[in-house]
Amino acid sequence: MYYVYIVLCADDTYYTGIAKDLEKRIEEHNNSPKGAKYTKARRPVKLIYHDKCADRSTASKREYAIKKMTRQNKESLINSFIAQS
Repeated sequence: MYYVYIVLCADDTYYTGIAKDLEKRIEEHNNSPKGAKYTKARRPVKLIYHDKCADRSTASKREYAIKKMTRQNKESLINSFIAQS
């Protein structure tokens, strides 16, 4: 099981990634040298969206699709996720 996720960075930007262990990955983004270069300079980050995927290939394709979205489209995706939660 893989997760595609979006975090909100301290500078109000979004970062999209994939992970097998979502909780551990968010912890890395916030506190570890293993966090992404982009998020290291924009800590703390807050998890605002996640989606389960069956395998890495599916997760990577979904990540790519989200990264190509406009900010407005990402916000619509996030808002619909929040409404369902």
